[in-house]
Amino acid sequence: MESAGPDIFDRPRDRSRNHEVAASSLAFLYAETVSYVQGRVSGIAELEKRLSLMGYRIGQKLLAMTSHRLELSTNSKNPKREVRLLPVLLWVHTHLWKHAFGKAADSLERSTERADEYMISTNIPTFSKSISIPKDMSQLSVEAITAGIVEAALDGLGFPARVTAHSVPTPQYPFRTTVLIKLDPAVMKREATLGS
Repeated sequence: MESAGPDIFDRPRDRSRNHEVAASSLAFLYAETVSYVQGRVSGIAELEKRLSLMGYRIGQKLLAMTSHRLELSTNSKNPKREVRLLPVLLWVHTHLWKHAFGKAADSLERSTERADEYMISTNIPTFSKSISIPKDMSQLSVEAITAGIVEAALDGLGFPARVTAHSVPTPQYPFRTTVLIKLDPAVMKREATLGS
């Protein structure tokens, strides 16, 4: 079977960079995706898990594409792989987020209660702002797809974590979402070893 066209990785870098999808088209597609998945699951937790898995697949491809473009724009003869946690989280917060959503996330914070938890927050999330959730499903976070994207990126960069999305509305930002990153103990052990 022949493919319909060249793979996105085979396209010239500069030609595909400025092609953008209209926000309304993306919102419609995602709303239909949520509706489709909702009809095939038995509860909110399973729905969020499926959305997260979809995001994970997207995140794997996005990481490859973003890393490839970054490598082409910098010194490709001597690529550098980051091994420290904070620079990787900052890269996800800025570069990956910018490639996925058009702008960097609004904040990156470390949990004051647990050393292995970090939070990336966005005041106006891409998916939540255009989907209305019924009152009986108020605990649903449709940004689970974003959590899946972040989890795939961290796994691909060698920093395995469990990532979840939580709605944290404020009066100024009613759709504010926080992506909670709970790092694997091996990552924290490696970070402690590198720090000393």
